[in-house]
Amino acid sequence: MRRVTIQDIADELSMSRNTVSKAINNADGLADATRRKILEKAVEMGYKQFSYVKAHSGVLPQGEALLKGEIALLCGCAITPAHFATLMLDRLKRDLPRWGYDLNAYRVERENFLCHTLPLAFDPGRVSAIICVEMFDRAYDEMICDLGLPVLFVDGPNKRDGIDLPADQLYMDNTTAITRFVNDMLLRGKQRIGFLGDFEHCQSFFERYTAFRYAMLLANMPVEERFCIKSSDREKLGEALAALTDFPDVFICANDFVAEDAIYALRKLGKSVPEDVLFCGFDDSPNSRIMTPTLTTVHIHTQVMAVVAMHLLLSRIEEPNLDFRTVHTETELIYRDSTRL
Repeated sequence: MRRVTIQDIADELSMSRNTVSKAINNADGLADATRRKILEKAVEMGYKQFSYVKAHSGVLPQGEALLKGEIALLCGCAITPAHFATLMLDRLKRDLPRWGYDLNAYRVERENFLCHTLPLAFDPGRVSAIICVEMFDRAYDEMICDLGLPVLFVDGPNKRDGIDLPADQLYMDNTTAITRFVNDMLLRGKQRIGFLGDFEHCQSFFERYTAFRYAMLLANMPVEERFCIKSSDREKLGEALAALTDFPDVFICANDFVAEDAIYALRKLGKSVPEDVLFCGFDDSPNSRIMTPTLTTVHIHTQVMAVVAMHLLLSRIEEPNLDFRTVHTETELIYRDSTRL
């Protein structure tokens, strides 16, 4: 059987041999959509380097340097194993090479934020797209958007002022589970509900807070403002809780870490959970399942977020003029001992 040549691919696509050669050899000067079209045709026709890859799989061979661009992951903090994004990023790290991209992480330090500088090793010239995690400084995010590269924010700065970023955005559903939880508590006669956490820290915290406020409003239930403590700092949160003369029936927390810190602070005050106060967190962190009491929380489907993130990134690379998209992925309310059903 005759070996497929670059000229054969060029003839099949009605392109020049030089254009096909550039794509095969990962040379500069081609649009990403053109490069991908050529590589997919090379896979389909069984070109020597791709002969073992089935065309209908949509998967390019891993480990082929000539196929790889870079997806830059910019992180505003250390992503620990307990962080909701850890599993999502693991999935992206594993799957993106199948599409010809490596995922490389860059930590954005405090000095970078202050001076509006990029991480030292970050080179925009070799980056095909950027994914931002824990990047909540709006001015810095706007600078990233001005680089002229496709950008995806996983969460982002709060939109309290109604100003959005010119980029694709991915969130977990921060509203449905909180709304259901508030209504469930009201049906159980738990009418005094508070919120713990800095709701201006990021858009997800803001959406969780507004979901709580809207649910109370629609139920014609007042919110006692002293039970809404706008802090996610462990020490300040403890001080604010110690200053209360009484406590609500329920605390909804911006995430599981805030809930864990608050429960610890209440124990120091001689209060018990769930005997004195019921608690709900968000994220379904590993610790939420083993702490005492186990924590009612909201589970984030991180694998789904990874798949959606990959679709948003790759489609933006191929079609940079698409309207910007904001996507929320499904979440699930999980009841545990902290609400004593």
